[in-house]
Amino acid sequence: MTRPVRLAISGASGRMGLALLGLVRDDERFELARAIVSAGSPRLGKAAHGDLSALRFTDWTDAAGVDVVVDFSGPDGLAAALDHCEESGAALVTGTTGLSDALEERLTKAAERIAVLRAANFSLGVAVLTRLLREAAAALPGWDLDIVEAHHNRKEDAPSGTALALGHAAAAGRGASLDELAVYSREGRPGARKAGTIGFAVVRGGDIVGEHQALLMGQGERIELGHRATDRSIFARGALEAAAWIAGRAPGAWSIEDVIASKRG
Repeated sequence: MTRPVRLAISGASGRMGLALLGLVRDDERFELARAIVSAGSPRLGKAAHGDLSALRFTDWTDAAGVDVVVDFSGPDGLAAALDHCEESGAALVTGTTGLSDALEERLTKAAERIAVLRAANFSLGVAVLTRLLREAAAALPGWDLDIVEAHHNRKEDAPSGTALALGHAAAAGRGASLDELAVYSREGRPGARKAGTIGFAVVRGGDIVGEHQALLMGQGERIELGHRATDRSIFARGALEAAAWIAGRAPGAWSIEDVIASKRG
């Protein structure tokens, strides 16, 4: 597009939403058209952000003319954003996790009509970690594998979407599905570990932005692959890169890997 991309941020009053508001005001690629919050939000109608005081937190009422919606809300907020995108033809970029099977199916079907880019994590470093884990899991099929993740104490879903994405990548590297291999909890006396399983452990506390570690454990040696985010803005920057890339794109299910591949030429 030659003109700025008209952008709506869904979940604009949340942690990621506020980070996006802070970045987009100085990004000439975008015109911030809407800062969306839920209908019951106490911020509804209030100024969205400092020197963007002319822009108010609002809902989806009269939200025509948006090119791309960037959503970091929750399942209900994502469903409302998807309603708008399907009605208007706007592209959707979402990092919302913890979705029901029904909402997962809706997103899959929506990609037949609009451009949809989903990512559990918009960090370039996590994209590289995912690739490395897939390759390591394939190269060491007999090694035990656990994924440990830590996030702030307000995060509601567990394991994180990123941890699950890493699990899917590891399972694919071993020619299986995560449903076949995942072990989400161990307590009491679960007995010896079943060969080939992928275990998950979850930490919730404080203001941890996001940490993920994959442990591949063999006899007498161990490989640790990890990523630690210390600044939430890395996810916001990645989401804006995705929004700029997907504007005007054909319908389809896109990924952050597509954005990265295009930058490599």
